Amino acid sequence: MSEENLKAEIEKLKAENDALKKTKAQGLTMKVSQKGALSIYGMGRFPVTLYKEQWTRLLDMSDEIRAFIEANAEELKVKN
Repeated sequence: MSEENLKAEIEKLKAENDALKKTKAQGLTMKVSQKGALSIYGMGRFPVTLYKEQWTRLLDMSDEIRAFIEANAEELKVKN
């Protein structure tokens, strides 16, 4: 690679790094994975990745999940 190409690549990587820092400060972000699944970033160390039908099933259960959390609030830990 020529010096000019290396400088251009460094600038591109700096811009990507700045963009990632901004999205991290915003909280949760979404991305389509290489395999076509939906990944949610920002909930923990690793993304939560499920396929469309899995997200749909999970979202359809949102009322039940909230009720379960409420019913088991004393046993469930809270991560800061």
